[in-house]
Amino acid sequence: MRAGAKQYVVARPLYSEESFAEEHKKVYRQHKTVLNHVREYFTCDVKRVKDAALSLLPVIGWIKIYPVKEWLLGDIVSGVSTGLVAVLQGLAYCLLASLPPWYGLFSAFFPVIIYFFLGTSRHISVGPFPVLCLMIGSVVTRLVPDEGPPANITGFEGLTSDEQRVLVASSVTFLAGIMQLAMGVLQVGFVVMYLSDTLVSGFTTAAAIHILVSQLKFVLGLQVPGISGPLAIIYTLEIIFNKITSTNVCDVVISLVIMVVVFIVKELNDRLKSKLPVPIPIEVIMTIITCGVSYAFDFKTRYGVDIVGHIPKGYEHPVAPNLHIFQETAVEAFPMAIVGFAVAFSVAKVYSVKHDYTIDGNQELVAFGVSNIFGAYFKSFAVSTALSRSAVQESTGGKTQIAGLLSAVIVMIITLAIGFLLEPLPKSVLGAVVIVNLKGMLMQFRDVPYLWRRDKPDCVVWLGTCIAAILLGLDLGLAAGLGVELLSVVLRAQFPRCSVLANIKGTDIYKDRKDYIDIYEPEGVKIFRIPSPIFFANIEFFRSKLVEAVGFNPLRVLRKRNKSLRMVRKLLKNGDLQWTSKGFLNTSFGLIKESEDERNLEELDLPTDFKDLPARIDWNAPLPANIIVPRVDLHSLILDFSAVSFLDISGLKGLKMSLKELIRVEVEVYIVACDPYILEKLHDCCFFDDEVQPSIFFLTLHDAMLHILEKHPESTEIKSPYEKIITTVSVHRPGGSLRSRDSNAPYPETKF
Repeated sequence: MRAGAKQYVVARPLYSEESFAEEHKKVYRQHKTVLNHVREYFTCDVKRVKDAALSLLPVIGWIKIYPVKEWLLGDIVSGVSTGLVAVLQGLAYCLLASLPPWYGLFSAFFPVIIYFFLGTSRHISVGPFPVLCLMIGSVVTRLVPDEGPPANITGFEGLTSDEQRVLVASSVTFLAGIMQLAMGVLQVGFVVMYLSDTLVSGFTTAAAIHILVSQLKFVLGLQVPGISGPLAIIYTLEIIFNKITSTNVCDVVISLVIMVVVFIVKELNDRLKSKLPVPIPIEVIMTIITCGVSYAFDFKTRYGVDIVGHIPKGYEHPVAPNLHIFQETAVEAFPMAIVGFAVAFSVAKVYSVKHDYTIDGNQELVAFGVSNIFGAYFKSFAVSTALSRSAVQESTGGKTQIAGLLSAVIVMIITLAIGFLLEPLPKSVLGAVVIVNLKGMLMQFRDVPYLWRRDKPDCVVWLGTCIAAILLGLDLGLAAGLGVELLSVVLRAQFPRCSVLANIKGTDIYKDRKDYIDIYEPEGVKIFRIPSPIFFANIEFFRSKLVEAVGFNPLRVLRKRNKSLRMVRKLLKNGDLQWTSKGFLNTSFGLIKESEDERNLEELDLPTDFKDLPARIDWNAPLPANIIVPRVDLHSLILDFSAVSFLDISGLKGLKMSLKELIRVEVEVYIVACDPYILEKLHDCCFFDDEVQPSIFFLTLHDAMLHILEKHPESTEIKSPYEKIITTVSVHRPGGSLRSRDSNAPYPETKF
């Protein structure tokens, strides 16, 4: 660095990859084989046993350092607040699953107990999640429809419709849990990374629309059968509009009042959260008030309002999953497992960053897998985390999953002792609460204009996922969205934005020639950059863009030259062409036609051979006998590989073919900034031969440019109004000496 100026001066040798490797020895690192990894994985010692125990039971890690005085009170307040919200959401979200409401209380209890011991997040609230409930509801209504006979499944005999639905829900939950547990054990938690934020946003927005439509029948007090499959939302809306005249006015009034009050208070909670010790539990308050009013005025009898009804006291006996249902629901269970984990992991990641602790994706899969398996035995359905419930647990002072455990205790008290108090609760209240809580997901529509302005492919993924999930259903919609997302990634890699670079005057920096004015491009030199891996899908695109950048097709030029050599040999043999001291002399006065000989076409692709001619032919000079060959003004091409992360076999073959075609038309090709692992792969795959040699690889783009200017000094003659640039470098010679253009200069100079 020069003192007092933000400049630096470097004097170093000019390096190719070979010369750099000769001068700087690399550290030899022995790479582990698959056998080494397997042996290490199954090695057992005391430390590994201890780490495995802490990994499988994360509760051990934080319970040992739990500061009782500082955290216990906050966890108690948070647990009570979260428990009240969990009771209400358990009842409400159970309607989405097309199950009797009280089964939602089971889902807010059993999985929470397991997650307390196995989960790595300290702040998420485990329990029913509306999107998962809706996905379960679509399976339930498919196998046990509201109208018509249930599916022919072994084990349905002697069961009521509700019991059949509970069996379906618990069985598909068990299967989803098995899938999550298997993914956790196999350490494939990374699969959730394929669900981008854009895809999840579009998917949850579509799910919110499905949830909104599914709750309209409760808000309007209509009897609408559950419909599943593609276009189910269209058919549901059609039935609702056909029955709109049968709307229960009392249900509509109750729902509107609940939605308005809850919405206003929630907004106040958001705006005053810095001043309020805990958020106002308005849903719980309105539920208690509505229960009392409904009981006092007998809404069910007087106004025909559909209420929650009888809530059994206590828990039901465990039930084994149905294997026949596994066969019918395997396709739906997998997206449930993925969506449930993806949502929970994304929320857990937010809180872990905020409170500075780590979470383990694979252990989270194990925790949710075991939670769902255990809960399914007790007629619980698949769980994840609800954003609003987790926000309550964190904002009310919750520090650990002790708050979650206390929320489960609150749910247990409701279930065992005072659940009967919720029996007069109108279902329209639960529907209204669900709809109000959709605000966050529905407001994601605001992402669309932003995405369109910033990243159109991401916007296409959002819209494609959302539209597909709305029309095809959540399971098929998720698959379609994932397909669109992966397609967008492939297309971005398949059709990258290639560019021709130029030197920024007075620097060793090279940028896209279209973006800058004060640039320098030596005569006969091109710099081509491809900002993506080179593989089977984009190798032809790479070759076509390379031809476009150099301005000619080297293979066609090579064939034209070889055809011209055939013609010259034929004319010399026939005496129509003679060699003199001044060059070739045409001795024929007639019109010489180009040869139409198409034999041995494969020879036209071989390098030009002058061995039986009296002299080499200068292809850029006037040719004898009216022979016309395309002129090639390019003598050097630099390929910038700084953004090429990998090269597969197809890409390797295509690259070698392009290099050979250019070399055979006397264009020197140089590759710069190549990743060492790619270079190692080229050596392993016998990429180099007599034509393509390792010496074409240079350490940096500027090294290659200076090498070219040293080899072709005529390229430094500038045909532009801009002044010349002086760049000072040390030129590395194979013999190890440094040679200067000016022996009196303190550093050797190359001018360009």
